[in-house]
Order: sequence, then C-alpha cells, then structure tokens
Amino acid sequence: MDTRPPQQARQGAAALTEAQAAAVQRGLHIIKTAMPEVYASIQAKAAEIGQGAYGLVRRGLRGEARCFWAMERGHVVGTPFAGHPVQDAVARNMVQFGCAHVCIWGEAPAGAATAGGGGGAD
Repeated sequence: MDTRPPQQARQGAAALTEAQAAAVQRGLHIIKTAMPEVYASIQAKAAEIGQGAYGLVRRGLRGEARCFWAMERGHVVGTPFAGHPVQDAVARNMVQFGCAHVCIWGEAPAGAATAGGGGGAD
C-alpha cells in the first residue's frame, strides 16, 4: 500500500481538508492493522492496475463516492456505492452466502492497465 507521507501522495491533486486527511489516515490504519484480507485485496488490485488502486482507496476513505468501500471483521472503511447496482448485489450476496470480507472498487483510473475490468467487488 502507498505509505508515502500524505503531502507527497497528494502531488498534483487538490489539497485535502484537515478532516479528509485525518479520515484517510484513520482508514489506512484500520486497513493495515485490523483488515488483513482487505489489505491483501488492495495489494492484489495494485498489482493488477498499478498505483491507481491506492488512489481509489484514498479517495474512498476521504468520502468520495463510488471509488472504494470495504468490510471485514466488523470494520467498514470507504464510502458506499449508493445508487449503483453493485451495492445492492453485494448486499444480497453478503446476506445469502455470508462473507469474511468485501472490497468494492470504482472504475480504474484512465490509462490503467486492467486485465479483468476496472469495477466490481473482490
């Protein structure tokens, strides 16, 4: 996972508010310390599409919709995909089949190399 200091990670991006930056740091801490399967899924996604995966995670953690949402062991991070069909499908499958963890990804950043498409759930 991208562990650069927040200032370096934001190069070229709009400056985050203090609250957004804190939310990103809290979310990253939860993912790294309490959500091992989600963390592994993030690393796998980065191997698939590159550094854009970390950008999607950070955008979801700071409150941007339809970028990244994950759940594991009672911990929830990111922003829901409200109004997107994937959210309802995932919710139904979670109830019907149960799950240990869920990651929902937004569209891959433009230009990212993707083997199996940019959106969907892990």
